[in-house]
Parts: sequence; structure tokens; C-alpha cells
Amino acid sequence: MEILGYIAALLIGLSLGLIGGGGSILTVPALVYLLGLNPVISTAYSLFIVGLTSLVGSYRFYKQGLVSLKTALVFGLPSIVAVYATRRYIVPAIPDSIFTVGGFEVTKGILLMLLFAGLMVFASISMIRQNRKVNGDVTVDENVDHDILEENGTSETLAQPKFNYAGILAEGAIVGTLTGLVGAGGGFLIIPALVLFSKLDMKMAVGTSLLIIAAKSLFGFMGDVANYEIDWAFLGIFSSLSIVGIFIGSYFSAKIHADKLKTAFGWFVLVMGVYIIVKELFF
Repeated sequence: MEILGYIAALLIGLSLGLIGGGGSILTVPALVYLLGLNPVISTAYSLFIVGLTSLVGSYRFYKQGLVSLKTALVFGLPSIVAVYATRRYIVPAIPDSIFTVGGFEVTKGILLMLLFAGLMVFASISMIRQNRKVNGDVTVDENVDHDILEENGTSETLAQPKFNYAGILAEGAIVGTLTGLVGAGGGFLIIPALVLFSKLDMKMAVGTSLLIIAAKSLFGFMGDVANYEIDWAFLGIFSSLSIVGIFIGSYFSAKIHADKLKTAFGWFVLVMGVYIIVKELFF
């Protein structure tokens, strides 16, 4: 199972490189079910792995001019505050035993895994539904392929961000809290928010999202350092494999059309989410 866990690390990065998202949502299940880690520490480790992997991925977009630093700052600040506060104070304050129903004890670990499974179900629906309408007349893909990002290079003029400050600040805080609870990046929530509230070009939204995910995840992990004993050697190995996977996936993304892969991966995430719910509640 340990070998499968490290293979999963490679596959997580491979997914991010091939289809531009989704892989990070498998990090917590891999840590819990394959490597046998506690769900609470797994969400902490996931923040570091997702943050570091997203940071590496965002650099590629930054070099192409596809990162809006201003948008990342406006969205990222409330998100960073929320995720740090959640990891530093809220998660440790959740009691180990929450309540008991008919002899079934709902623990902190079970609660976090059920929240995570719910996020997986919503993320899978986002990936399965290839497109959505934005403002009634613009169709965007919430999980843009890397080959789409490379079309026409950066020669076309990208829209300058026009902020709906109330919307983007609220969304940033919500996503930050969610990230703090379950340890997932939440890119499937961030990208549509950037398009809707910041009026970003879709290409710019994907690159900016990676930078936001990196910042809030790594800052959130800092809130865990004071609460848990961290196995830095393990984190280094797992994160390195994930980053290797990103480079492999990015190489093949120009050769493989990712639409079908994205849909298949969405169904896989949906099955995994349902499996976690059933396992935690009944087994």
C-alpha cells in the first residue's frame, strides 16, 4: 500500500499537468487510505503538497504573462487569512468526538473525510460538465487544457481585471475556510469566481488560480506547524514525486486532447467521493 501511495503522488501531478486541475483532490484519500495517515494530519500535509505543486505549476503561466498579480492579491488576502485561521484555531478546536448516534460515533476524522468527500462530489460534477455559461453569452471551460493555454501564445490581448470587490472578497474567504477544513486547493471554485467577479480572460484565470492556491495552501500549512509534528522527509519525497508528475503531464498535454480524459477523471473522482462517504458512514 505504501508503494501505491507514492505512485498516487506521481499520478496526482500527472493529472495536474495533463488536465490543468483535479489531481490535488486525490491527495487526502491517498494519504489516508493508501499510506494510513490520520485524516487530520493528512489535510495538513495536503496543504503543503498542493501548495508547493501549484507554485511550480504557476511559474509556467507567469512566464507566459498569464498571471494577474493584482487579482491574486485581492482574492488571495482574505483566502490566506481564512485558511490560516481555520488551520491554526478552528480545526484544533473541533473535539475528537463530536457526537454519537445509535452507537455510531462521529469523530473529527470522520467529519473531515465526509466534508472532503462532499467536495469531491461537487468537483467531479464540475469536471463532468465540460462547459458552463458565464454572464449568459460566454462559454468557458472550468478546467482549461494546457494545449488551449498555448494556442496563439500570449499574442492576443487579455482583458484587464474589473473587480467586484464584495463578491471576490467573500468568495476568497469562503474558499479559504473550505481549504483549511479539507486541505484541497479548490481550483474548481476559484476559476469561475475569477471569471465572474474579476472579468479575467479564461487563460489568465487559470494561471492566477494556481498562484492563489499556492499562497493560501502554504500559508494554511504554516498554521499547522505549531499544532502538529511534521514529517518533513516524507513531505519532501511525496511532493517531489507530484512535481515530477506535473512535468510529465505538461509534456504530454500538447500531444493528448484532454477533454475525454477530463470527463473520465471526473467520473473517477465522483466514484471515489461516494466510496469515501459509504466507507466512513457504514464501515
